[in-house]
Amino acid sequence: MIVNKRTINIARLLSDLILLNLVFILSAVLAQSLEILLQRNYMFILLALLNLVWYFYTNLSGFYNDFFTRRFSTQFFNIVKSSVVQVLITIAFIFFVKEDLFTRNFIVYLGVFLTIAISVRTIIFKKSLKELHKKGISVRNLIIIGTGETGKNFKETICDVPEFGYRFIGFVDDEKSEENYLGKISELDKILKSFQVDDVVITLPEEETSQLDEIIRVCNINAVKVHLIPDYFRFLSNRFQVSSIGSFPVITARDEPLEEASRRFLKRSFDIFFSLFVIVFIFSWLFPLIALLIKLNSKGSVFYLQERVGVRDQKFKCYKFRTMKTGMQKIEFNPVTENDPRVTPIGKFLRKSNIDELPQFFNVLKGEMSVVGPRPHPIPFHNKYSEYFEAIKLRHNVKPGITGWAQVHGFRGDVPNEEENRKRTLQRIKYDLWYIENWSFKLDLQIIMMTLWQMITGKTNAV
Repeated sequence: MIVNKRTINIARLLSDLILLNLVFILSAVLAQSLEILLQRNYMFILLALLNLVWYFYTNLSGFYNDFFTRRFSTQFFNIVKSSVVQVLITIAFIFFVKEDLFTRNFIVYLGVFLTIAISVRTIIFKKSLKELHKKGISVRNLIIIGTGETGKNFKETICDVPEFGYRFIGFVDDEKSEENYLGKISELDKILKSFQVDDVVITLPEEETSQLDEIIRVCNINAVKVHLIPDYFRFLSNRFQVSSIGSFPVITARDEPLEEASRRFLKRSFDIFFSLFVIVFIFSWLFPLIALLIKLNSKGSVFYLQERVGVRDQKFKCYKFRTMKTGMQKIEFNPVTENDPRVTPIGKFLRKSNIDELPQFFNVLKGEMSVVGPRPHPIPFHNKYSEYFEAIKLRHNVKPGITGWAQVHGFRGDVPNEEENRKRTLQRIKYDLWYIENWSFKLDLQIIMMTLWQMITGKTNAV
C-alpha cells in the first residue's frame, strides 16, 4: 500500500548498480590504471558477475524492503554486509584467474568506496523523498473509516512514517470522535468530494461490516481506492503473513522464521560449535576455579539442578552453578532480591556476572536449550507468569536460551512487588515474542555481543 513503493525500489536498485560499476572502475584506476584495466578483459567478466550477485543477493536478503521503516543505522549494517559479499566474490575471482595486479589495493578500494557510495545514496534518497512529500508531491489523501483501536493504530503508523506517502485527513464513523472527525458513514459521498480523498482504509469492527458493500460502492463511484484491515487483525502480531492455498487467501497470525528446517539447522549448528568452544577453551579452566570457590564459601554441591519448561512445554533439568545456601531453594514462587540472605557471597558475584549460567552450555549440547532464546522458567515461576499472560505458551515454540532479547534489554529476574512484577513480566514476554517473530542469525550474534559487553561492564541487571 506504500505509495510508489515498487518505483522507488527499482530506482534504488538501478542507482546502486550504476554506483557499483562506477566504484569498480574508480577502484581499478586508483589501484593500477585505466590502460591496464582495459588490457585485462576478464576483469569485466568480474564486473558483470558482481552486478548479478548484487541483484540476486539484495533480493534474497530483502535489502530494499526496509527503506521506509528502519533507521539508517540499521540500513548501514545491511549495506556493509552487501559490500562484504561483493568483496568476497572479488577475492574468489581474482584467486581463480590468478590475477597479479588488481589485488589488495583494488579490493580495499572496492569495499570502502562501495559502502560509502551506497550509504550516501541511501541518505540522499531518504531526504529527497521527505522533501517531495513536504511539498505535496507524490502524496495521497487518506481517510480511515472506523475509530476503533485498529483504526487509531493505523493512523499513528501513517503519521509516524511520512515516507509511506499518505496525508491523513480524518476519521469517518457513526460514533463521533473528538479528534480528526469528518462525519458519519452516511455522509461518505460528500466527504470524499469535499476533501479530494485518494484512498479509504476500512477498519470497522466485525459487527459493523454490514455497511461494507455501500462504502465500497460509494468509493467506486468517486474513483477512490479502497483498502480493508479486518478487525481480527487485533489478534495478529506485527509479523503476520499473507499467502494463498489454491484460490484461497490465507492470513497466518504469526510468522515465525524458525519454523523453517533450514534455519533451525543453522541455529543448531551454531549452538553446537559455540558451546564446544566455550566448554573447551573457557569452561575447562574456569570450572575448577569456580567449583573451589563455591566449596570454600559454603557447604553443598557445586551444581544446582532445577526443573524448567522447555520447547513445546517439555520439562528438563537446567544446570547452574549453585549460588544459594543449601536448602534455601524453595519450590514456591519466591524471587531473589538485592542483598537476599539466601545468596552466598560468591553466589552474588556469579549471579551478577552471569557466570552461574555457564553450565547451561551442556544443556545446549544436549539439545534442550539454545545459546540465544527466551529464558526457561522454573515451574513455580511459569505457573505464576501464566496468570499474567494467558498465551505464555507462545514462548515455547522455540528452545529456551542462555541469554535472550529480553535479558539484554534489562528484563532479567523478578521483583517482590506483585503489580510491578506483573508489568515487568509482561514486558519481558513481549520482548521474547518479538525475538521469536524476528529471529535471524544476525540477531543472535547481536544478542551474544550485547551479553558479553554487559558481562564485562557488570551491567547485567542481575541480583
